[in-house]
Amino acid sequence: MAAASASLDARNREVVERIGRSVVQWTGVLPASQAVPALQGRALLHAGPPLDGTAMCSAMANAACGAVLYEGWAASIDGARRMLQAGEIALLSAHDHAALGPMAGIVSPSMPVLVLENVTFGNRAYVTINEGLGRTLRFGANDPPVIERLRWLERSLGPMLGEAVRLAGPVDITEIQGRAVQRGDECHNRNKSATSLLIRKIAPWLVRTSFDREEVARALAFLDGNDHAFLNFSMAAVKATMAAAHEVSGSSVVTCMAANGVTFGIKIGGRDRWYTAPAVLADGKYFEGYSQREANPVMGDSYISETCGLGGVALAFAPAIVRFIGGSVEEAFESTRRMYRITVAEHPRFLIPVMGFRGSPLGIDVRAVVATGILPLINTGIAHRQPGVGQIGAGRFRPPMECFEEAAGELPVE
Repeated sequence: MAAASASLDARNREVVERIGRSVVQWTGVLPASQAVPALQGRALLHAGPPLDGTAMCSAMANAACGAVLYEGWAASIDGARRMLQAGEIALLSAHDHAALGPMAGIVSPSMPVLVLENVTFGNRAYVTINEGLGRTLRFGANDPPVIERLRWLERSLGPMLGEAVRLAGPVDITEIQGRAVQRGDECHNRNKSATSLLIRKIAPWLVRTSFDREEVARALAFLDGNDHAFLNFSMAAVKATMAAAHEVSGSSVVTCMAANGVTFGIKIGGRDRWYTAPAVLADGKYFEGYSQREANPVMGDSYISETCGLGGVALAFAPAIVRFIGGSVEEAFESTRRMYRITVAEHPRFLIPVMGFRGSPLGIDVRAVVATGILPLINTGIAHRQPGVGQIGAGRFRPPMECFEEAAGELPVE
């Protein structure tokens, strides 16, 4: 009926209005167990929709084993694997607990998490600190250097960042995102400008912390050497934004997208259920010696970026990213133009200079996806399907249509 369509359109306008009004600030750093009550026992958060621990893909299972070893719950990787397979450790979807993480997305109780607050609506989101490049837990590596890096984040970088932001006062992450997208980032797989802007903002306060000069220098070098340092800030800012938008019931706008290496899932406004389908493989640029044959199906919580007008839906922000994820500059621009056909608005803050400062495509409407057959484009890193190898490339993919069809099928009949 026309009335149903009008009602959905009105609610969708409310969703995008909430997104546009949201201002998210970085306000602190906490141990994950203090931020997320569900982590006060033996529990881990993971990326994507809820997942049976016995069904985890190898990359995520390896990351979970590394977290168990890091927490001291087991003395070996084999021991950690036995605990997980026996169900001795709870495994929970991070998105269902106001948290998230890139790729495997594993969050354990002792890990420091960044606290991002939507000051417009009062809700918070929590995310781990980006581990840097190379072999990392989020890509399924868990050897001693990976565990030692996690412990350095816990004992040094996390507390240092927490002290610095207390001295500096809240840092406006939404404002940094807005500036970065006009400097060639899309704040998902390209964060070069945003990371630089963040370092400029926080560096004067890092040197004022109680940590000695050498440790501060190590922290600054670590941040400077990791162009993805801002990614975790950005994805948590999007989570805090979209959580506020999700409170509008009866919308057809996608408020969350994520994958766990087994299933890909979406949520729509006002509904807490996940609409899922089997996770797909990404197309992209693989490191020398690797191909899609070795790739793990997509996983990660950062895919929520695309629901907020960032990442793959707005490749025109960052045409240089094609060197990293594949494709061409022309394809990047054309892809963004197509995304306007499945979205309900343009982002009022994230403006695309090369498109005459048009706002990025905002508000993926499941009705439009089904009607047009156009799926959102998503950026991603690519992990090896075998445990311990880590990242083997980066690319892009389109999620399974079944998720959108199922969600659209539960909307009121127009």
